Amino acid sequence: MDKKILIVAESIDVEDSSGTKGRVALIKNLKQIGFNVKVFHYTRKDIQLEEIPCKAIKENRNSFLFYLSRFERLLRLKLKLDFHIPLEKLFGFSFTLYNDRNSIIDELKGSEELDSDLIITLSKGGSFRPHHALLKMPELHHKWLAYIHDPYPAHLYPRPFAWVEAGYFQKWKFIHDISKNAAYSAFPSKLLMEWMGSYFPNFLKTGYIIPHQLFDSKTEGIELPEFFNPDNFNLLHAGTLLDPRNPKSLVRAFEKFLKRNSNARGHSKLIFLGGKNVFSSWLEDYEKHLKELKVSESYISFDKVRKMQQNAAVNIILEAKSEISPFLPGKFPHCVQADKPILLLGPKLSESKRLLGEDYRYWSEIDDEDKIADIIESLYLNWKNYQGTEGLNRTDLINYLSTPYLREVLGKIQSSQP
Repeated sequence: MDKKILIVAESIDVEDSSGTKGRVALIKNLKQIGFNVKVFHYTRKDIQLEEIPCKAIKENRNSFLFYLSRFERLLRLKLKLDFHIPLEKLFGFSFTLYNDRNSIIDELKGSEELDSDLIITLSKGGSFRPHHALLKMPELHHKWLAYIHDPYPAHLYPRPFAWVEAGYFQKWKFIHDISKNAAYSAFPSKLLMEWMGSYFPNFLKTGYIIPHQLFDSKTEGIELPEFFNPDNFNLLHAGTLLDPRNPKSLVRAFEKFLKRNSNARGHSKLIFLGGKNVFSSWLEDYEKHLKELKVSESYISFDKVRKMQQNAAVNIILEAKSEISPFLPGKFPHCVQADKPILLLGPKLSESKRLLGEDYRYWSEIDDEDKIADIIESLYLNWKNYQGTEGLNRTDLINYLSTPYLREVLGKIQSSQP
């Protein structure tokens, strides 16, 4: 396969977010299935991926938009005059984003890589900078694949995540224009494609599902933290707790499990990894009287987290209390790859549950403490009976989240190209 793919990515620094980890995994797997892959990225530091040419796009620091953005920042930081919201209401986006978009366009224009057979834009968070750039380059729209990783704009998120942000109409029009102009679109989940397609119907015509990807990552020689004993019954939640992802019922259910199984106290732990969040104070207070609870808020590297996932008894995916969760969590592939049972807490209508299956037994709504306690007890008894060796055993998901399914999707895209 000698087809050329140009990736225009917001970031390829796997330490900056779970989203970037997924984008880098996709880039590596595109290379693995035989595509000639090159990457332009706006990480703004020199990062290279093995056997994949990568070019860091430089920020244009000598433009009118750049000086406007710095002037606005100076007013905000020094004089406490915040014009950020009024400006976004007026222009839709920040001066910084517009300057970043133009910086990407300037780097792409005239590049020999524009003769690639397919150009894929990958972003993170709510910025979509590469998408902004490609939208302004109509000569490339016929071979543009826009990867939409989350609902956008913010008011199109399902409850309780939805909120109306400044410049919401311009942001809505931005996604509408992508849906009309990108020859192809891709989403990490089926539910997300259907969700966005309900607002922008053209996505249902151009859309493909490309889930967050697995890739081989060596963890030999990486030391586990002192608080993590791989011989224990460890329930591990890796990732930041956003406001709607409330862990309180899980913690209380874990405590109920311990009260019912006092023999488990000496070798059981519920572990939360991630940065400071709205639940930090509550978790820290609870940790004082529940010694089997461990909250680590210091930074832990991606490779070390993966090592812990591989050595946990149970990996936890915690979603919001909602009617639907169309997101595929960035850590879902890592949890599948770890081949350990997954404790899934979230709505019945979710992409994670769709993939694990309607009858998946280790699932509960986020606030059903009694059911969660029962599931933890069942997981514990299985862990004891199998001496910690019970696996998830889902080769179908391994294939879906890696090169076999990715090759199939890219084959369909290729066959549809003129």
